[in-house]
Amino acid sequence: MESIGIREGFAPFGPYQTWYRVTGHFDGKNTPLVILHGGPGCTHDYVDAFKDIAASGYPVVHYDQLGNGRSTHLPEKDASFWNVALFLDELDNLLDHLEISDNYALLGQSWGGMLASEHAVRQPAGLRALIAANSPSDMRVWVEEANRLRQLLPAGVHETLLEHERAGDFQAVAYQQASRVFYDNHVCRVLPWPDEVARTFAQVDADPTVYHAMSGPTEFHVIGSLKNWTIVDRLRHINVPTLVISGRYDEATPTVVRPYLEQIPNVRWALFQNSSHMPHVEERVACMGTVVRFLDECLHGTMVGDRKLEELTP
Repeated sequence: MESIGIREGFAPFGPYQTWYRVTGHFDGKNTPLVILHGGPGCTHDYVDAFKDIAASGYPVVHYDQLGNGRSTHLPEKDASFWNVALFLDELDNLLDHLEISDNYALLGQSWGGMLASEHAVRQPAGLRALIAANSPSDMRVWVEEANRLRQLLPAGVHETLLEHERAGDFQAVAYQQASRVFYDNHVCRVLPWPDEVARTFAQVDADPTVYHAMSGPTEFHVIGSLKNWTIVDRLRHINVPTLVISGRYDEATPTVVRPYLEQIPNVRWALFQNSSHMPHVEERVACMGTVVRFLDECLHGTMVGDRKLEELTP
């Protein structure tokens, strides 16, 4: 990666700072790909693998969203401070700071895909392509599917989760252990977790401000401000080629991602058979190849017309 070129910096965002890293060079030839991490409240670490795409000529921008990672932390802010509009403004600010707002693509993973979709429905002039990886389209459906998946886990896991959720005891060792069973099945099936995944979860544990405010204590117990979020009725406004990524064992099940596939006019779907919520980690080479092929097709003129749905084989 050093031969490609890496630079880091901070984008002033009002009184705050957004940390970013660019892998590759903005040369005006290839569209930069901006990576939006999940959570809300995670960090760029676990999606670090997408820097591989820079080897194909597309500059890749990672950043830590406000409140997370190397960006400004604000543990004193109450839940009302953390909302979708804040993170949309931060994204716009970063695009302007990097001077790429007239030509860029977005790849959002999980919550990052929700945020990227919120950005895309506004039809910004500079957006060239959208990739929604493992992303909910409606949080109520997400929770319903998570509860269905929980009941399929080994005997006693779902019951343990329910018991502690009713008591509001999310820090109990038994609850944490039962949650980890779900995570190992439906979030990342590479065991032990790779360092970059473990780093992200450790940072969330160290400062869970954003995660707790917008999501909740775990992936599947959503009680924060996003609990009623949906974009289903607005997806038809996305007017750029879109790739949807999911995994066979993903907590973002086919039911969860279906509205993206049904409502976005120009959409493709890549389903990774050996992955859960992180194909970029679980099937890294295949995932990067799929993303690059999509970008090549939609950004270099080899994609003819709109396609309602084409299933890509990773």
